[in-house]
Amino acid sequence: MNFKGISFYLSLFCFPISILAFINILYASYFDFFLSIDTYFSTLIISLITGVGLFYYGKNSKKNIDFIEQLVLVILSYFLTSLLIAIPFYLSNYQVTLINSIFESVSGLTGTGFSIFKDIKYLDPTLILWRSSSQWFGGLFFLFFLIIIFSNKSFNYKMTNLSYSGDSNFKSEENIKDNLLKIFIIYSVLSIIILSLLNLAGVRLFNSLNMTMTLVSGGGFLPTENIDKIISTNFQKIVLIFSLIISMLNFYLLFNILNKNILIKEHKEDLYLLVLSIIFCLFIYFNNYQGLDLMISVVSSFANSGLTLMESNNNLSLYFLLITIIGGSLVSNSSGIKLTRLYILLKITSLEIIKLISPNSIINKTIFNSDKKISDEHVKISFLIFISFFLSLFILSSLLVVDNIGFERSFKLSILTLTNTVNSEMFNMQNLNFTNLLTSSKISLILFMIIGKIELISIFLIFKKILFKD
Repeated sequence: MNFKGISFYLSLFCFPISILAFINILYASYFDFFLSIDTYFSTLIISLITGVGLFYYGKNSKKNIDFIEQLVLVILSYFLTSLLIAIPFYLSNYQVTLINSIFESVSGLTGTGFSIFKDIKYLDPTLILWRSSSQWFGGLFFLFFLIIIFSNKSFNYKMTNLSYSGDSNFKSEENIKDNLLKIFIIYSVLSIIILSLLNLAGVRLFNSLNMTMTLVSGGGFLPTENIDKIISTNFQKIVLIFSLIISMLNFYLLFNILNKNILIKEHKEDLYLLVLSIIFCLFIYFNNYQGLDLMISVVSSFANSGLTLMESNNNLSLYFLLITIIGGSLVSNSSGIKLTRLYILLKITSLEIIKLISPNSIINKTIFNSDKKISDEHVKISFLIFISFFLSLFILSSLLVVDNIGFERSFKLSILTLTNTVNSEMFNMQNLNFTNLLTSSKISLILFMIIGKIELISIFLIFKKILFKD
């Protein structure tokens, strides 16, 4: 295992935390929040020292790390950055324990949105900005992993090749830098678009900034107790729906709109997601739920955000949970099983049935009737992901049920954890107090929030590499 090479790349994740701490220092100084400024100075110094130390240790190493080492890098980067982001929570004046601080930071980095804070309105504005920023950076980091690492042809279990039309040749250092810059620019442009729309809709600037970082990353943190204190007019609701759609669809959709004339062939998955969203909206509409609030809940479920304006006394939580499991585009910040994988399993199953009934039938193995074919590898991976998701669901539910929160709530919370979706009113889970959970439950949720993002199969691959060395 090339630990020095991993250390070099790991150091690069520390410096953005330093920049974030510096921004919060400026913000605290400008608005006279001097009680919290020391916590960000501590974070700035610790993240810089950690980053420089790791960089110095790995600077002369071999920079080409293999796929398994890349997976180790991803997991270590989540744990390291979560520890650094946890510092302001732990050193704040709110007496947050270390485990609660790490829980909050992991929840932000993975875009889950579980929070140990109950009274957001009493929080220091700098801490609200910090927790929202953790989502923005977590979303950006995951897109780096998704395009650069998870698209690796050695074991493409994210199957990004089915909906990503960009350059997958990341062998040269220059090529990697170009792709990282491209991802950063698109992510920033999307953030600016959402921020501008929210401001245009009359949302307060501070709330707009925090909401932007939440929406673009598919997160669940809010700068207030409830979203209805921010979003109230129909125009604001339309902007919210549009922003959620942006996080649900293919990350490179904007890039392809600007550079290509024909989009349908390369974004069939996104088209199906939109159609499916409309179908679910119509289905629930005919069950006496209507309006923009319904659309927000459906799109938010597909985007694995969980934000909603619906009241908690609805009887649709099961429908929303099912939508959440499907998730958004393969190339997006959303988690879950994903529509494409489910489509592959259903199509292959139907084709096998057709072959039994009519052996001489011509079999069409295209994905969404596009030019891309479903390979045997895609079928195996889809099946493995399907099994690993429900295995994770069983394990986490079993761990949580010990905490006396009831089987139903344990089951729902497990699904939301694995799909990195906030526990909102539409799932009837808004009253869950994470602070009162057992330490074992919090540790389980921390681990499975990360597993939900990178998927259990990556852990299996690492263990396989360790136990069965070539």
